[in-house]
Amino acid sequence: MAGPKNVKLENRSGREFPELSPATTGLQGKCPRCGNGKLFNGLLDLAETCESCGLDYGFADAGDGPAVFVIFILGAFATGGVLFTEFVIGAPYVANLVTWGTATLILSIFLLRKMKGLLIAQQYVKKAAEGRLS
Repeated sequence: MAGPKNVKLENRSGREFPELSPATTGLQGKCPRCGNGKLFNGLLDLAETCESCGLDYGFADAGDGPAVFVIFILGAFATGGVLFTEFVIGAPYVANLVTWGTATLILSIFLLRKMKGLLIAQQYVKKAAEGRLS
């Protein structure tokens, strides 16, 4: 297996950055160009620029994509879990509500951050932008 390729990217400093996997950088919440700087300020707020390489995150617009993925993935998981605990285990309604309500809330925040980072990293790698008519 070959090492990472150096790809000259358009930047003011003229530095070369290794070709990084968008899955790795996005899921870790790191800069898609250098892999070192933070992508987020806080829980879900996108940083303005990378603190390491200076990449401007103005291109990043994940929109509703991460929320849709999380709703579909977590919705299927939580629905299956609720049905299982209700009909197989026979847990009371309150136990179901507390257990799956809490799990859904925690997992949705966790997954939303991961999906948002992944989609932004994909945008950077694929150079995605708004459609333009020429």
